[in-house]
Amino acid sequence: MNRNIKLTLAYDGSEFRGWQIQPGLPTVQGTLSDVIGRTTGEKVLPQGSGRTDTGVHALAQIATFSTDSPIPVDNLRVVLNDRLPPSIRILAVDEVSPDFHARHSAKAKTYRYRVYRGDIVPPWLARYVAHHPWPLDEAAVFEAAEYVIGEHDFTSFAAFDPDKSDRSEEVDYEEPKHATNVRKIYESSWCSEGEEIIYTVRGNGFLHHMVRNLVGTFLLVGKGTWNPGDIRKILEAKDRSAAGPTAPSSGLWMVGVEY
Repeated sequence: MNRNIKLTLAYDGSEFRGWQIQPGLPTVQGTLSDVIGRTTGEKVLPQGSGRTDTGVHALAQIATFSTDSPIPVDNLRVVLNDRLPPSIRILAVDEVSPDFHARHSAKAKTYRYRVYRGDIVPPWLARYVAHHPWPLDEAAVFEAAEYVIGEHDFTSFAAFDPDKSDRSEEVDYEEPKHATNVRKIYESSWCSEGEEIIYTVRGNGFLHHMVRNLVGTFLLVGKGTWNPGDIRKILEAKDRSAAGPTAPSSGLWMVGVEY
């Protein structure tokens, strides 16, 4: 009997070329597909809730795949973790209804971005934060984040090509869930924790590089390039060149997905 399996997984993205499978390159999806295939004896390509980029981490990515294997879900979690590299951990395995899909069924996602403000990044944090030790008006950075809450066209904060990877090499390319660059942001806020300032954003979907482009722009506000209210003008421009640079991938974490 065919079963629809839902995986909740965490990974350190530092050693992977992102989520999406790419021939000859280490990716999370590719690694997972190989291990599931060796476990079930089937050719399986798990579908993720989103395609994290090179160097981006996840605390609770969701993936789904179909299988005819009778392996119980608890045993499957143990076996997969035994065979996966330590940089990928399966936190939970659940059997779900046939119509559940990791990406299409998602209602909201939350990302977090960590910026280390101290002079020297401890070596055990270097792979997991972005370093910004220079002067910064943190109050302005925090205020700027509020202007993206709500429904907006986020073209100014999207990569030029939303699916930059070579589609000819994609095994299962599907059209994007959203037909436009309009997204709804429910939460956009910064907080201070020790030597870090941390950005949390929750929305119904995100464009390619959107969170990192938002962070890069907020940091320029903190440097005085713009005022917090200028975020409105950047949104209205619907032009990537109107916004700031793309922040490094190391600081970005997928925190969770809601269904």
